[in-house]
Formats: sequence, structure tokens, C-alpha cells
Amino acid sequence: MNTADLGLPVDVPSTALFTDQYELTMLRAALKAGTAERRSVFEVFTRRLPDGRRYGVVAGTGRVLDAVENFRFDAGVLRFLRERDIVDEETLDWLAGYRFSGDIWGYPEGEVYFPGSPIMRVEGTFGECVLLETVILSILNHDSAIAAAASRMASAAGDRPLIEMGARRTHELAAVAAARSAYVGGFATTSDLAAGFRYSIPTVGTSAHAFTLLHDNERDAFQAQVNALGRDTTLLVDTYDVAEAVRTAVEIAGPELGAVRIDSGDLLLVAHRVRQQLDELGATDTKIVVTSDLDEYAIASLAAAPVDAYGVGTQLVTGSGHPTASMVYKLVARAESGAEGAPLVPVAKKSSGGKTSIGGRKWAARRLDSYGYAEAEVVGTGPVPDALADRQLLVELVKGGEVVAREPLDAARDRHAAARANLPLSATQLSRGEPVIPTEYVHGGSGS
Repeated sequence: MNTADLGLPVDVPSTALFTDQYELTMLRAALKAGTAERRSVFEVFTRRLPDGRRYGVVAGTGRVLDAVENFRFDAGVLRFLRERDIVDEETLDWLAGYRFSGDIWGYPEGEVYFPGSPIMRVEGTFGECVLLETVILSILNHDSAIAAAASRMASAAGDRPLIEMGARRTHELAAVAAARSAYVGGFATTSDLAAGFRYSIPTVGTSAHAFTLLHDNERDAFQAQVNALGRDTTLLVDTYDVAEAVRTAVEIAGPELGAVRIDSGDLLLVAHRVRQQLDELGATDTKIVVTSDLDEYAIASLAAAPVDAYGVGTQLVTGSGHPTASMVYKLVARAESGAEGAPLVPVAKKSSGGKTSIGGRKWAARRLDSYGYAEAEVVGTGPVPDALADRQLLVELVKGGEVVAREPLDAARDRHAAARANLPLSATQLSRGEPVIPTEYVHGGSGS
């Protein structure tokens, strides 16, 4: 959501240069040719899911809205463009007054998607729409990749909460976006305070091995932490000897000890041993948190272990092997002339190598089976069949340049939980497979 709605003093900077130079050179040429004002429709979609993934997760929509709203060419930016001779004076004059005045429709944040899904549709003049390509793709590709990994991890974790703790494994600003996307995908908390500050995500954190090593012995370290943070804190027990550390932790904090954290070793074996030891010491309510390069497969392998929560870092913020969603931003329809009210005509790239596109302004709907579960992603042009009229997926996000669909981040998180639950059960399997439902195309009508 927009941070302004939270009353937080965090402003999004101008996003005008979060772009590739060719977008400005295309604008320059279109202005000279007189085609920059032609009505155009661009769509964001992916031709395929990452290898083995069953579904994708839309994330970053709220950040896209912020980026579009803050896409402004101020004096400093214009001076940079002039000094580098990137565009001419006519184009600089046009950019100085740039404000996106078109419409944006899209899958709401947290929704799932499949190959060919028109995840976002941007409509307006060619000039104002073409400039948004890079910033929209950079946000959606990153955030959706993280959210998809988070969703798989959340599915593997079941009812056990997940802690996002990957800030030190990625760019400092990407870390904030990753924490946001992880929350949409099902994570419960983050260790990143900037994410908590900007997006009101719950934050957690206690201590690292450095705190234990600071003290002469483990007992002193544990005592200092309990004195400062209380008995319900989480003590890290694998700096030296785990069994001895658990014994010392319970001696100091008593059965009220909140949790112990295990960060190394055979987590399955160690978790069982620690649970048995805690119970024997009377700390039956003390929880066990495990960390250490976890991914969805490692989390699934710990399903039978007495683990209460997982902390995930590197694998989450790198998309668990798939750091991008491979989305593209393509022109799919444009007016046949510059005349006001000129009809749209479908356009599409035709090439070999699996990079073809389907022209036309599209709608999307999800068909359900007799049990109420998704059975197909239906994408079409022209009229929407009556049977799918109430199952349409795209919602209005921007109307006439004004954002109309801001929402709390929890709404996206809840939407994703519902969308994933509405998929066939095989969607949550970690084994390799095709998308859990097929994408079907319905052709009809024109680009309008």
C-alpha cells in the first residue's frame, strides 16, 4: 500500500529514470513521426513459469502504483538527459509535463497466475505507456519471483510460521521489497526493520552467535539476554555444544523460556533431541526455531520434526533458484490512426524460438470445476462469455491517471491464501510438473 496511508515519513523518489534508454529514444522518434499520441494497449505476461513451478504469484502491484504515481521528470533529471544528449529539446519539453493519464487494469496483488495470463494491462497514448515498461517489469518480476518462492515455502511449512531474514543476502533496497513480497506469499514476520517501518510488517529478532562469543561463556551471554529481553526470548543454542546450551538456557530462564534457535547441523536429528531434552527439563512450552539455508524442500523435509517456526534468508530473497518471473511488457493493440476514437487493431510480434505473442486487448477469467476448484485460466479477446462474466480476474487499478485501488498489504496476503486454496491440491506439490491448470485462449472481436 502507499506509505502515505500509514502516516509514515517515507517518500518514494522520482521513478522517471528507472527505465532503459530505448524507451526515451522510441518516444523521441514517435513524437517526430506524429504517432506518440496514438491510443495503445500494453500487457504484462509471462510465456512460461519457471521450470517445475505449478503457479505464479502476483506481487508488487502496490509498488507499481507508487512508481507510476511518482514517474516525474524534474529539473535535475531533464538536465541529465540534455547533457547526455539522450533526447532532443522537443522530447524534453514533452517529458517536463509528463503525467500518466491512462488506465491500468491488472490481477489484484496476491492472486495467482499462469502462462499467458494478462497480469497487467496499461492503456493510454503510446508515449505515456511505453515509458513505464522497465519500472513496471523490474517491480513485478522481482516481487512476483519472491512471492512465488514464499508461497511454496508457506505451503511446505503448513501452520508453522515463517520468518523472513534475508536482508543481508541481497541489495539493501531489494531486501525491503523482498520482505514485502514474502509477507504477501505467506511469511508471518521479517527481521528487516525498514520493511516493518514502510509496510507495517511484524518484525522479530533476538541475537546472533556474535553475542554469545562476546561473553566469557555461554551462561553469561544467556543471562544477559534474559535480563534485557525477558524469559520469553529466543536463545541461540548451537554456538558450542547444543545439549549443554539447552540445559543452561532452561536453568537461567526456567520453563518460561520462549524459544531456542538451531542454526546448524542435522536439523531433523537435532530438533528431535532438543525437543526431548526441553520436555525432560520441564520446558514443554518452549518452542524450537530452525534456520540455516532453508528452502521449500528443506522445510518439507522437517514436517515430521518438532519444529515450531522457520527462519529463511538466502533462498527466499533469490527466488529459491528463480530470481525473476520472466514477465514481458508487450504492445498488443493500438489505434489504426491518430484520429480521436479510431478503433484499436490487434498487433503482435511473430518470431521463432517461443517468443511469439498474441495480439488484442485481453480479459481473463478462471473457470471452476463442479467442486469449486480452478480448472482453467481462460484468456480471450472480444466479448466475455456469460458463463465467465462473474469470474473475471482483472480489476481497475488506475483510472484516468488516478490510483483507485490502494489496499492494506494484509488484503493481498489474505487474497493469496484464498487463491492458493482454490487451486487443485497438486498445486502444493514440490515435485516437478506442468502448471496446475491449463491456459485456454478464446479469440473474438477486435483489439477494442
